Amino acid sequence: MSFNRHISSELDSWKISTFRKPLVLRGARQVGKTTLVAQFASKYKYNILLNLEKEADKFYFEEYDDVKTIVEMLFITKNIAYKWLGETLLFIDEIQESPKAIALLRYFYEELPELHVISAGSLLEFALKKVKSFPVGRVEFLYLHPLNFAEYLEATGHEVASEQLHKTPVNPAAHQTLMKLFNSYAISGGMPEAIKVYLQNKSMADLPRIYESIWGTYKNDVEKYTTNDTERKVIKHIINTAPLYVDERVKFQNFGNSNYKSREVGEAMRALNDAKIVQLIYPTTDVEIPAKPDLKKSPRLQFLDTGILNHSLGIQGQMLGIDDLSNTFKGAIIPHIITQELISLNTFSDKNPNFWVRDKKQASSEVDLVFAYKDKLIPIEIKSGSSGSLKSLHQYIEQTNHPYGVRIYAGEFRIEKNITPKGTPYLLMNLPYYLGTKIPEYIQYFVENHSLQK
Repeated sequence: MSFNRHISSELDSWKISTFRKPLVLRGARQVGKTTLVAQFASKYKYNILLNLEKEADKFYFEEYDDVKTIVEMLFITKNIAYKWLGETLLFIDEIQESPKAIALLRYFYEELPELHVISAGSLLEFALKKVKSFPVGRVEFLYLHPLNFAEYLEATGHEVASEQLHKTPVNPAAHQTLMKLFNSYAISGGMPEAIKVYLQNKSMADLPRIYESIWGTYKNDVEKYTTNDTERKVIKHIINTAPLYVDERVKFQNFGNSNYKSREVGEAMRALNDAKIVQLIYPTTDVEIPAKPDLKKSPRLQFLDTGILNHSLGIQGQMLGIDDLSNTFKGAIIPHIITQELISLNTFSDKNPNFWVRDKKQASSEVDLVFAYKDKLIPIEIKSGSSGSLKSLHQYIEQTNHPYGVRIYAGEFRIEKNITPKGTPYLLMNLPYYLGTKIPEYIQYFVENHSLQK
């Protein structure tokens, strides 16, 4: 079973590009990289699919230094005439298993530009450390994430709801249906295997087994992130305790009631961030572009997938009976999944979004997310229920150079004129939770079509 992923259009563009380079598809384990490329391979006359976890496939790269020789051998082995070089896709999966294969990617670009080459792998950041000469400027990257809500709707066969989701602004008549479907997505998460099992059984009863397997795989990979026993112990501790701290900003010193030092925890956290399993979302103090992350301030933790987080916390069962998930686990689940939705749109970059803080004595403020649009840095508050205080957003508006703010909440879409307690007028766009993947389009619609003068 394969799913329609929004990144597929980027693969199509890559295929016909005049300046095509070997493509490295990056992402955590089990987000669907292999399935995506295998599906894409059907658009070629011929394809050669290698998996470097298999010694027979790895052999080509370990034994030979010349990509022309490697390709000639592959074409002979696969019974493909060399004249079809420009209509053949070479897919090198699990390329992290061979640092030499990674280094050789540059020569595909320089010596065999007609051949279409895609590589994929997990834990690539760690493999790259072993590459003596990484082909900088000779490859391009795409990033794949768990399915977002828009992809989830298509995968689960809700075509009409999907059509409504892509309308700007959304039809109020679709609100209740989209909210219900978003709740299901927020519970199950976006890992392809979990969605496949759900579609087969029409039940979420098997989700704990699936997510325990996925989470167990990540835990078993821990040795690949480390170079010594101390690092191994710290990472295991973080993996086991991090879910409990997803509702707050964290400090590295003594994290999770441990005796580990800030340096030890910081190194382990950055390793998990590189692996995309537990990511670090840093604050910014900027109210105008560019938003510079302040790495000296305490970050928030962001898991690869909210379904994994729900399972780790043991709350998936209780979530099934709740109509509004905004108060689940101290109100942390909805902000987490909205952040995940934004991250899922990053196909060309692994840059994480930022939240905003103003740290002053007796007057600390925090806005959940900021989003850059043209010359504006737009504040986004994610509130519980259909209402809630906007104190931090007001403080942001009073400092910035534009009148636009966004609230994501359980209510319906609407735009309203508002005023801060200090008398600063501004426009507030209220977005229901299910529009997380549509934030860029809605902010464009908001800024381009609304002003205080209209």
